[in-house]
Amino acid sequence: MSIKQNESVEKALKCSSQHWIFIFLSFFLLREQPIFSTRAHVFQIDPNTKKNWVPTSKHAVTVSYFYDSTRNVYRIISLDGSKAIINSTITPNMTFTKTSQKFGQWADSRANTVYGLGFSSESHLSKFAEKFAEFKEAARLAKEKSQEKMELTSTPSQESATGDLQSPLTPKSINGTDDERVTADASQNSEPRAEPNAVPFPHSSTTISKHWEAELAALKGNNAKLTAALLESTANVKQWKQQLAAYQEEAERLHKRVTELECVSGQTTGIKTQKTELNQTIEELEAALKAKEEELEQLKAEVENAHQLQSQKDAVTQKLQETETRNLELEAQLAELEQRLESNQVEQESFRKSLRSLLELLDGKIFELTELRDSLAKLIEGGGS
Repeated sequence: MSIKQNESVEKALKCSSQHWIFIFLSFFLLREQPIFSTRAHVFQIDPNTKKNWVPTSKHAVTVSYFYDSTRNVYRIISLDGSKAIINSTITPNMTFTKTSQKFGQWADSRANTVYGLGFSSESHLSKFAEKFAEFKEAARLAKEKSQEKMELTSTPSQESATGDLQSPLTPKSINGTDDERVTADASQNSEPRAEPNAVPFPHSSTTISKHWEAELAALKGNNAKLTAALLESTANVKQWKQQLAAYQEEAERLHKRVTELECVSGQTTGIKTQKTELNQTIEELEAALKAKEEELEQLKAEVENAHQLQSQKDAVTQKLQETETRNLELEAQLAELEQRLESNQVEQESFRKSLRSLLELLDGKIFELTELRDSLAKLIEGGGS
């Protein structure tokens, strides 16, 4: 495939993708009105890492809030030329988070991605965040109203009529709504003897609810068809782009190969000389490689010796640590023994002092006994004479 053919295929793919995008956006933008716009750099989270930001615009683009009055929904849309880089419907579960002074992000579960916007100033970021919160609340209220309408339309209207006929004197039937009171007054003035069973059957509410249900189903069907067509066109565009890229790579490779062959065909003699030189160079490199391998083996042997020395060193270090630990334990035991010795010496000294005092006491007692003996002997001798 030539370069011109590649360019024509690429142009055709671009035109096809732009055509589908234009049809899809035109369908929605014709019935939507922009209510707020600003400019920012657009990013999307990397689907592989879920951490890094991937820029989807080379420069600042317009980011707008749109309101669809027929579906009563709010959306954020941004176009880079004819390419839609943001198409996010605001739901009550979404949250816009300010991650810095000029950057904010929100997650879109329907698109299975996270959008990021980089603004030129903090005021633009704050204004965008305020509008996001405002339209998020509006989306919540709109959802609640739609749920209430669905509940009202699903409730049979005959139940209220039957309840009024069965209990005509209940507080609700006496007070009633404004319409019921006006109807009751009119019936009393015009037909005072009217029968209580004359209650109109509400055909109009049922018909309107069925009409809205049919219209809602038709809108859902059209939306599903457009979504399927857009997804199919997007898949086809991606496939065509991949094929085009493969064709371009193959063309470039063949072009390089042809250029190389042209150069080779004109330089056969030079190639032979270069081949001889290359063979010599290869032999020299092989000899050098063998020498390097021998050096590598020597280095491996030295490394093994170093590992052995390191293991021996580790063993000696461990033994030294164990010896130091044992030495500390022995020092602790020695200190304990010295303390016990000192305590024993103190106890022995006190015991010696107590023995000395006891000996002195015994000496005094012995001396007193000796004196007593002498006095008794003298008494005995005096009595005998």
